Amino acid sequence: MSNENCAGMKILKATLDITVRFSETDPMGVVWHGNYLKYFEDAREKIAEDFGMSHYEIFDRGYFTPIVKTELNYKSSIFFGEKARVIVMLERHDAAKIVFKYEIINLTKGKLATTGMTTQIFMHVKDRTLELIKPSFYLEWEEQQNWIEE
Repeated sequence: MSNENCAGMKILKATLDITVRFSETDPMGVVWHGNYLKYFEDAREKIAEDFGMSHYEIFDRGYFTPIVKTELNYKSSIFFGEKARVIVMLERHDAAKIVFKYEIINLTKGKLATTGMTTQIFMHVKDRTLELIKPSFYLEWEEQQNWIEE
């Protein structure tokens, strides 16, 4: 990840390796642009697994975490059958939001394929209202993590 966007930021980081399936490509054999968001979702599941805070745990505590912002920057193509690595970083913020940054590396070619970002918020399951401060269970979880400086 480039340091210009993350200098001094505390993060948690995980990686997920994938092999591009035929169903994920367009007629030219290139990963269809919308599938990068699926790769981001898979990486969020991986980081949740690695650090112990899944969507289900958040839901069981009474919250949804809908995505309110997405960024995708395409750098180079990935083709059917090629291997890729999705790197996901969860940034620690004071605000009641969850920000992930992503890089997808084409391992077959050794090239950066995509960068991106997603922002999620906390919304009460009961009445679908926005939570303006981080829920206490999430703050406790953050305090238990070994954040690294990026």
